[in-house]
Amino acid sequence: MERPKIFILLNPASIGGFKNLNNFSSRRKQPLTRNEILLLKAIAYSRIRPRVTSAVMKWLVFTLSVALLSSLVTEAQAAPSSIPAVQKEIDNLRIVAAAKYEMSNETKIKIAQLVREGNKLKVGESAIRKQAESSKKYLAKTALDAYKQDGLGEGIALLFSNDPTRYLADASTLEILNRRYATEVRKFAYSQQKLAASQLVIRDKTKQLKLQQVRFNADVLSAQKALKKAEAILKSLNSADRILLVKRQVESQQKTLNTSKKYAKSFVGDNTRGSIAVKYAIEQIGDVYLWGGAGPEKWDCSGLTLRAFKAAGVSLPHSAAVQFGYGKLVSYKALKPGDLLFYGRPISHVSIYLGGGKMVQAPRSGKKVEVVPFTLQFGYKPFVGAKRL
Repeated sequence: MERPKIFILLNPASIGGFKNLNNFSSRRKQPLTRNEILLLKAIAYSRIRPRVTSAVMKWLVFTLSVALLSSLVTEAQAAPSSIPAVQKEIDNLRIVAAAKYEMSNETKIKIAQLVREGNKLKVGESAIRKQAESSKKYLAKTALDAYKQDGLGEGIALLFSNDPTRYLADASTLEILNRRYATEVRKFAYSQQKLAASQLVIRDKTKQLKLQQVRFNADVLSAQKALKKAEAILKSLNSADRILLVKRQVESQQKTLNTSKKYAKSFVGDNTRGSIAVKYAIEQIGDVYLWGGAGPEKWDCSGLTLRAFKAAGVSLPHSAAVQFGYGKLVSYKALKPGDLLFYGRPISHVSIYLGGGKMVQAPRSGKKVEVVPFTLQFGYKPFVGAKRL
């Protein structure tokens, strides 16, 4: 029985010398699709049982063969143009990682604040306990003294006094003692209330602290996962594509570095805080990005703005989101050198306006401090506002 030409064309033994499905899959650098596996199995089955092959089987094999050939052609055509797409995906993952790391900076500040508040509450609680203990001892001593006087109390004893002068003097003293006793009772009750309230607040702060620590760990883990995924994508490329991608990255960074230095040299500025901050920031052009970096050679976005404005005499926290709470809000149409530019909802990136439609920033992992055009979108992050300090 003569075999259909499609069998000869796609015979597993004749497709580039492949002897089995595993070899075919490994040579293609990616797993077979379900349709491709069905096709090859159908071909193999038809060779073993040619008489069983029906018209339906022939139609199925033909249809699937067209799909297979189409996928192979598409794959061959898409390979050269896949590099920009891979680069874009890696860049986006690194932007996501930078955003998560920056959010963790905000969480670190909240954790530190909660720790300070908790310690202050504990000191206050200790003072309240001492006051309560002092009142408690006084009340206990007073009660014991009354009991030693046969339980009658000083007031009853004075009623049977034979000395009227002593009675009046002692009665006055007794009134003073009673007032003090009443005062100590109130103090003790008040201190107990304050102690209970303080303990409630401490428990609440401790709960908040634990939640913030969980959030911090989650943000850091998300950032690490994004970077690992980017690394895995890079490793999945064949050596030629990987070399090409790295070459393009280096060329792009060098081009950005050259233009950044050009813009930096053209900046004049003045003695305002904004200009001083800009001058400090552009001196760091070419330094690498590092989460948590605040100089002198490695930076994240808020670490760079923190040090730049510290040089100008302004103290800022190490968080883009918290920095947004400082200064005066200004329109992006009225920007001046030194204005802080914020991106993301929630805020997860900050840069410094250089002037002339440019901004200086420490953008993300895999990049360096640079000067780029000011835009209303940083990756997937929208521009949310500008602040003048």
